[in-house]
Amino acid sequence: MSDPITESYSTLDSERDGPVLRIWFDRPAKLNAIDSVVLREVGDLFLTLDKEFDAQVVVLGGKGRSFSAGADRKPAPDPDAPTTTRGKRWHSHLGRRACRAIEDCAIPTVARVQGHAIGGGMCFAVSCDFRITTPETMWYLPEVELAVPLTWAAIPRLIGEIGMARTRQLVMMAHRIDGETAERWNVAHECVPADELDDAVARWTDRLVDLPELAIHMTKTTFRGYNRLPSLGDVSETDADLIALAQQHPDWAERFQM
Repeated sequence: MSDPITESYSTLDSERDGPVLRIWFDRPAKLNAIDSVVLREVGDLFLTLDKEFDAQVVVLGGKGRSFSAGADRKPAPDPDAPTTTRGKRWHSHLGRRACRAIEDCAIPTVARVQGHAIGGGMCFAVSCDFRITTPETMWYLPEVELAVPLTWAAIPRLIGEIGMARTRQLVMMAHRIDGETAERWNVAHECVPADELDDAVARWTDRLVDLPELAIHMTKTTFRGYNRLPSLGDVSETDADLIALAQQHPDWAERFQM
């Protein structure tokens, strides 16, 4: 049933099924492409979920044919975009902040991934604790092809999930993989036929709900602590500056804005 938690958001929808809270990207006509409004709303929403004490699992999915096809290359103007120098830098960190909010959510998270997990969409999915996908889903990080570095702290997150070698292949080579390969490489935890996706997600959420809630919560907190070890040298603090610099190069205008 519909849940009021997303009433004040324009790009997200939600529904609650007992202890399972489903958050949906709600831009199906654009394949759930990501603009600054999406980034701000995802970050804001996930920061509030620590107080959703009735929810034991959060499922993040995309309405329509796609989980998320990545950046919206023709976004509408953002009326809330800051105009000061420091505000603009804060605005450039929205993606990193949104992924960190998903990753730090106190409630276990499951990504329901179909169609596309491209660019920022893949970053969102990898920020979840568990990822269930379909064979035909395209997982793809096109940033280098588009003449920008991959930011949002996605590289250290991927290294932690799948290792340095595969991360290098996905990021530096902009290597596309399908859902079955994603499962083999540990990008996804399970790959099932499209008509079985919801049943598979339900198996994972049911298992998480059946386990002792406090033990799950404390264990996730432990994992979150270990994930902080690389932050002693976390160069993603400068992600916004890398983006700003890359956007000054003519390659960016040629490739990203084509």
